[in-house]
Amino acid sequence: MELNNVKDADVLIVGAGPAGLTLAIDLARRGIAARIVERGERLFPGSRGKGLQPRTQEVFHDLGVMDAVRAAGGPYPPMMGWEGDRRLGAFEMIVRNDPTPGAPYHDIWMLPQWRTAEILYARLRELGGEVEFGAEFTGLTQDADGVTARLAYADGSTGAVRAAYAVAADGGRSAVRQALGIGMTGESVDPVPRLVADIRLTGPDRDHWHVWQQAKGGGLSLCPLAGTDLFQALAQYDDEDAVPDPAPEAVRRLIAERTHLTESDVGEVLWASPFRVRAAMAERFRDGRVFLVGDAAHVHSPAGGQGLNTGIQDAYNLGWKLGAVLRGGADPALLDSYEEERMPVAAGVLGISTRIHRAGMAGNAKEPRRTAEVHQLGLTYRGAALAVDLRSTVAETALRPGDRAPDAPCTLPDGTPFRLFDAFRGPHVTVLALGGAEPPAPGRASVVAYRVGGPAPDLLDPDGHIRDGYGDQGVFVIRPDGYVGCAADRAADRTDEMTGYLATLGT
Repeated sequence: MELNNVKDADVLIVGAGPAGLTLAIDLARRGIAARIVERGERLFPGSRGKGLQPRTQEVFHDLGVMDAVRAAGGPYPPMMGWEGDRRLGAFEMIVRNDPTPGAPYHDIWMLPQWRTAEILYARLRELGGEVEFGAEFTGLTQDADGVTARLAYADGSTGAVRAAYAVAADGGRSAVRQALGIGMTGESVDPVPRLVADIRLTGPDRDHWHVWQQAKGGGLSLCPLAGTDLFQALAQYDDEDAVPDPAPEAVRRLIAERTHLTESDVGEVLWASPFRVRAAMAERFRDGRVFLVGDAAHVHSPAGGQGLNTGIQDAYNLGWKLGAVLRGGADPALLDSYEEERMPVAAGVLGISTRIHRAGMAGNAKEPRRTAEVHQLGLTYRGAALAVDLRSTVAETALRPGDRAPDAPCTLPDGTPFRLFDAFRGPHVTVLALGGAEPPAPGRASVVAYRVGGPAPDLLDPDGHIRDGYGDQGVFVIRPDGYVGCAADRAADRTDEMTGYLATLGT
């Protein structure tokens, strides 16, 4: 079959879910010509993933969508247990947390996946990007200079994209991953099938997440989706051989059978999908010039709200590195750090979601299983190649290269309130110099340096929040994805080494 409509791009992204859209936004603000293609005729319509963890909220702050996310969503409600038509009482599934100076986004935020995608798509279009819907990936070839991907369209025509790099963001059944021959290693987490659906419903209040754990045939929950008039229904089947029926009339009947509600209480069924819970990870996250992100690289149980968030952060890790290589002049070897950093994170997060799921299978849903471990604020790249510590002595509790860089309220020299997250916001590398230390002279506009305190400060720390997060002195290089890359003492003259480190980042 002869190909036509061959178009060029710096990066081809296959799949317009949250991970693919996040990557497209990050590349667009770096001036990278990305082409994002999606097999479907529109964005994914369902709420399968509905929780944004604090670390993802920090990513969205940087990408300029957090105001829209806050306006469109809401906090998770407490659970309400039911037995038939009898309330058993309210309980919390998550441990509530207060904001801190270093972590202003402190709890999971509910936003249905379809709405998250809409917000990201709107931001991409603001930056001049677009999604090509109805374009199905059918194969690719690679050579030393790039990737050629083949596409098929609904009208029977074909096309191709020639790009320097390609990224598979096309889900757990990734056609790109299969074309590359990359296997998935995993396990069935739970043998019973499930069904998830977005519905309109009358009867239950919207102040609780309603749960019928002991319903005949299997447990069922009805969660009000924040920022909408919808509920998400999630049903588990006790029979391993059951075949969930996603037809609207079947969904209505299911809810009536397992609760005190009637079929007429269930209005429109906007979307429904059966699934089985499994955990799996790709054998590798890279093949030559092609990278895997999100569900194409790792598939999670929905318990703990880790899958969508981990995929978004895959994209956030990869985006700045592609930008540094394509526009910043960085050595392409920088891209090796994507797999090095994200594979261990994905493996650890898979373990968390699987453990939480199996704890729920074992029994006590009132146990507060969603602690701060699911927030992803403690994920680290310590020990990886880009985590370089030039300090002579480091306290056991000190912030280290590879750790997430904390926020801190502070002020400009004139007293105007400021915060470190606003200093980090944007596609640049940030250098913080504390305690009179002098930052290495930035060679490009892609590095922004701030002196904290000292004789000629750029920032003041009147309440000591920067000191609490970073210590009294030293120089810290903050990567564009908000992780500490390099740290050096004030006393030691490590300017040349720090300048060399910045060069590895394409600055």
